[in-house]
Amino acid sequence: MTVLDSAPGPTTPGLAGVAPTRSAVARKGLSSPWASIAALVIAVLWTIPTFGLFLSSFRPERDVKRSGWWTFLANPDLTLENYTDVLLGGSQPLGGFVVNSILITIPSVAIPIILATLAAYGFAWTRFPLRDTLFVAIFALQIVPLQVALLPLLEIFVGTGLNGTFWTVWIAHSTFALPLAIFLLHNAMRDIPAELVEAARVDGAGHVRIFTTIMLPLLKPAIAAFAVFQFLWVWNDLLVALVFAGGTADVAPLTVRVAELAGSRDSDWHLLAAGAFVSIVIPLAVFFALQRYFVRGLLAGSVKG
Repeated sequence: MTVLDSAPGPTTPGLAGVAPTRSAVARKGLSSPWASIAALVIAVLWTIPTFGLFLSSFRPERDVKRSGWWTFLANPDLTLENYTDVLLGGSQPLGGFVVNSILITIPSVAIPIILATLAAYGFAWTRFPLRDTLFVAIFALQIVPLQVALLPLLEIFVGTGLNGTFWTVWIAHSTFALPLAIFLLHNAMRDIPAELVEAARVDGAGHVRIFTTIMLPLLKPAIAAFAVFQFLWVWNDLLVALVFAGGTADVAPLTVRVAELAGSRDSDWHLLAAGAFVSIVIPLAVFFALQRYFVRGLLAGSVKG
C-alpha cells in the first residue's frame, strides 16, 4: 500500500467527527433553558399588543375611550356591537369589502400558480435557447421594487379602459408574484428524480402527460406553500389596492376600507379594533389549514446537490 492510499484513512474520521460536534453544540445552545426563556419572552411581548387590540374589539365604546384594555378585569363588560356596527352599520359596511377581498385574492393566487407551473416545467425539463439566461433574468426581477412599476401599469390600464375593475388588481398582483412563483416551483421540480421523467418518456408519455400525472401531484407542497404566501400578501396588501382599486368602492378590498376608518375615525378605536380582526380571520384560517405545507414547500430544492 502506498502513502497516498493510506493517507486519507486517519483524516476522514477526524473530519467526520467535526460535523456532529458542531451540530451538537448548536442543538444544545438552541435547546438550553436560556434560549427557551428568551423565546418565551419574545412571544409574550409580541402577543400582548395583539391581545389588547382583540380585547378592545369586544369592549363597549365608553370603556375603550375612558380606560385601557388592561382594566378589563376591574370592569369585565363585553359586547358584540362593535362587530355589528363594522360589518353591517354605516354607509359602507365592511361586509361588502370582505367579498371584494375574496374576489380579488382568489384569482390573484390562481393566475400566477397556473402560469408559474407551466413556466417552471419549461425551465426545469425542456431545452431551448437562452434557457438559463431567461431564468436568471426572471429570478432577478424579484429585487425590482414593485413601486417602480405602479405608474407604468396604471397608464396602460387607463389607456385600455381597464382601470377601476378587478382585472387591474388581478393582473398587477399576478405580475408581481410570477418571479417568486417560478423560482420556487422550478426548484421543487428539479428535486423530482429524473428517472421518473425518463421512465414516463420510455412509456410514450409526452410533456402534457408528464406535467399532469407526475409533476402536479408531486408539486402539491410547493404549490400550497406559494398559495399561502400569495394569499397573505394579496389579502393584506394596501399599496396595490389603493393605486388600482382605491377610488372605486365596488372594487376596493377590505384593507382600503380599514385604512379609511383609521383616517376618518381616529377616535373610534372600538371600530378600528373590530375591523382589524375582521380582516385577519380568513388569512388565519387559510394559514392554519395549509401551514404543514408552508415550510416544506419553501425549502424545496434548497439542499439539492
